[in-house]
Amino acid sequence: LYDRQNYIATKPDSNGKGHAHIVDAKGEGANRFRPISLESRFSQRRGLDEVGALVFDIGSYSVRAGYAGEDCPKADFPTVFGMTLDREDGSNPMETEGGKAKQSGTTYYIDTNQLRVPRENMEVMSPLKNGMIEDWDSFQAILDHTYKMHFKSEPSLHPMLMSEASWNTRAKREKLTELMFEHYNIPAFFLCKTAVLSSFANGRSTGVVLDSGATHTTAIPVHDGYVLQQCIVKSPLAGDFMTMQCRELFQEMNNALPSRVCLSQEAVREGAPAVWKKKEKLPQVTRSWHNYMCNTVIQDFQASVLQVSDSPYDEQVAAQMPTVHYELPNGYNCDFGAERLKIPEGLFDPSNAKGLSGNTMLGVGHVVTTSVGMCDIDIRPGLYGSVVVTGGNTLIQGFTDRLNRELSQKTPPSMRLKLIANNTTVERRFSAWIGGSILASLGTFQQMWISKQEYEEGGKQCVDRKCP
Repeated sequence: LYDRQNYIATKPDSNGKGHAHIVDAKGEGANRFRPISLESRFSQRRGLDEVGALVFDIGSYSVRAGYAGEDCPKADFPTVFGMTLDREDGSNPMETEGGKAKQSGTTYYIDTNQLRVPRENMEVMSPLKNGMIEDWDSFQAILDHTYKMHFKSEPSLHPMLMSEASWNTRAKREKLTELMFEHYNIPAFFLCKTAVLSSFANGRSTGVVLDSGATHTTAIPVHDGYVLQQCIVKSPLAGDFMTMQCRELFQEMNNALPSRVCLSQEAVREGAPAVWKKKEKLPQVTRSWHNYMCNTVIQDFQASVLQVSDSPYDEQVAAQMPTVHYELPNGYNCDFGAERLKIPEGLFDPSNAKGLSGNTMLGVGHVVTTSVGMCDIDIRPGLYGSVVVTGGNTLIQGFTDRLNRELSQKTPPSMRLKLIANNTTVERRFSAWIGGSILASLGTFQQMWISKQEYEEGGKQCVDRKCP
């Protein structure tokens, strides 16, 4: 059985089942590779190409999917999708590559190229709510799209490891397990919590994972590979919160319009408002699509301009900060100074954020210390000694330096603080996926899979026993 670089040499073991070792293409070094159990979870047909396990990490902002053992996901596209209903005459809207029609009369538009095409009556929404699956039909459409457009393979050929929110409910876990085995007929399945995977990706089995993504910032303690669910602390101060703050800033200055609306620009004097022409014959788009396109502009602004101050916000210090030039798609451009620091300050000090004065929400530093403080005193040194920083929102310039400063002030003197934050964008954004890629390719993990046979014998409840 051949894969891309190695072949599988099989021989029956004492039980009569196939047992294999990966051998390199030259036939050397068989003992250096891990054994792989070849049960019914893998290909049933002799001579079929051996295909690897797939790893899915579906977050509130993006879908990451790829082959186990690789260093980055093969697919990375927005979790949100476009959806249109049938027209009154019963005909479907014209589909392009990536569009998927359901029997119910709903057409889904998935992936960046599909989402950014203006269409009449296309609503943009997410299949997730609070990090958990809410709309199962659209979630299934996303899986179908990933298999068809990115892997170009049948689900029945690949074992799947999927990440899940650390607070996922038992009912949703069981429903997902049932969907994967019954509808997709996958040979093997495993669910693992994102915090555990992020810990593994950073070489830790114990620590507190600070994950700041699109919809929330969470501190999740992990001890010996298990999430301490009673000690999870969440805050809504995350990427979407900053997007909202930036939107208010632009509304005060000028409107951040999507580039597809702007036809041409005219030269103006420095400091004057932008002068531009709007495209004609644009389809009547929905508010949700317009907001999505505006948010893509704002998110680019966030990544390019914003910076976290290394100390609590001070107007005099902020006024002396060097400015950063930024131009919007409609031609409006400006040098941003103090605003660069003031907007992300709300992540660490909510009282400084517009509209949040007097609010009881916790800043990033307090989220971590509150979570650790809820844990048993005996394991706190191990948690403070491995604070894993992950999530796309933590990539804002200065985020880790400020977090390290705040935690150093709040950590008890008897505790040794160590912040673990990868410097590369890929490793920080994809840490949960990378952890899953490492885990699913380990030889010692192969016995952990829920096989098709185990599912048929034990039902969907087997996920609660095999995937803690």
